[in-house]
Amino acid sequence: MYANYHTHTSRCKHAQGEDREYVEAAIEAGMRILGFSDHCPWVFPDDYVSGIRMDCLVIDSYFDSLIQLREEYADDIRLLIGFESEYVPELMEAQDHLFANYPLDYMILGQHFLGIEEGSVYMGNPTEDESVLEQYVDMVIEGMDSGRYAYLAHPDLVHFVGNQEVYDFHMRRMLSYLLDNSYPVEINMLGALQGRHYPNARFLELAGEMGNACIIGVDAHSPDLLKNREGELLCRQMAERYGLRLRELLLI
Repeated sequence: MYANYHTHTSRCKHAQGEDREYVEAAIEAGMRILGFSDHCPWVFPDDYVSGIRMDCLVIDSYFDSLIQLREEYADDIRLLIGFESEYVPELMEAQDHLFANYPLDYMILGQHFLGIEEGSVYMGNPTEDESVLEQYVDMVIEGMDSGRYAYLAHPDLVHFVGNQEVYDFHMRRMLSYLLDNSYPVEINMLGALQGRHYPNARFLELAGEMGNACIIGVDAHSPDLLKNREGELLCRQMAERYGLRLRELLLI
């Protein structure tokens, strides 16, 4: 892989490894660009503390560490500093204020929930409820249309197990928007290797029929995943199987 833009760190509380280990693994794998996009912190109401994302108190360490590594390894790889974030309209102003003084290179959209994390519907839970699928697609389109995000991570995360025609209708809406605005769809390597419900074969089939481009996102939660040739090959085979044009890099 020439580039990966979907990389986490231990600050999100469910990834392992030191920042330097991720950088050196990417270099060993032959990558020229590594984008860090850890699960972003939020300024939650009622002092809620998430167990699956970075806390606001460690933002400084995140940027300080990655800026230092970027300078140290400048001759070997280009490092980008970003976040993977949901789009939650009522929290966006506070998030903008939180990140205002940091040298943020990019963000990717990972719509894990329909709203504020606490008490919200998680997209990975199986559902036959069309309203959940519809809201997911609406939220993704609204989020991407804000211009905040470089691409959509695991677009097939929503685990709809209801009527196939309903799934196809709403996913075509999302794919049409992404195609019209030149956003690639991610083939998620972590999901592929772990046999998760995504990457979803029907989703990729629809994307191929509509002419969408794709990008491989390692979704690295450990450094070794950046060197996983089996996972890379598996994702490339999926792209070829469904006729998806593979993009190797983003213009960031």
